[in-house]
Amino acid sequence: MSEQPHGGETELSIRPSNGQTDYPLLKAIWRSAVNATHDFLSEADRREIESKLETDYFPAVSLFVAELDGRPAGFSGVLDGKLEMLFIDAGRRGGGIGTRLLRHAVKEHGIRSVDVNEQNVQAVEFYTHRGFCVVGRSEIDDAGRPYPLLHLQVS
Repeated sequence: MSEQPHGGETELSIRPSNGQTDYPLLKAIWRSAVNATHDFLSEADRREIESKLETDYFPAVSLFVAELDGRPAGFSGVLDGKLEMLFIDAGRRGGGIGTRLLRHAVKEHGIRSVDVNEQNVQAVEFYTHRGFCVVGRSEIDDAGRPYPLLHLQVS
């Protein structure tokens, strides 16, 4: 399958994560994506979340890596029918990688729901433009931080 994220012919593939071997690359993608889209996060909260990626968050989900010409460009994490994470390297955003990862999660892993930071307007628009609807809201995130979450589902 081919995608054309930046005008040239490139090969996009999605593979299961190789576990801890992939974690440093996925952490770098996470950092890039969060720096580009999560300006609402306090620096302390961003550092705390990042410090737990490799020990708590990545091992808790089934991770899938999107590779563009053999190099990781984004990833998703799924658990029990829910998309727990989807991050695209900031330099690769807008080229269809997120859509492909989402399509893969829905089709191959049966995901039907995702929680999105309400302040991450780009992510909310991304999911709603792909058929997800807001079905609920929480004032705090899963760790009790003051970042409201929107609960979205697709039929």
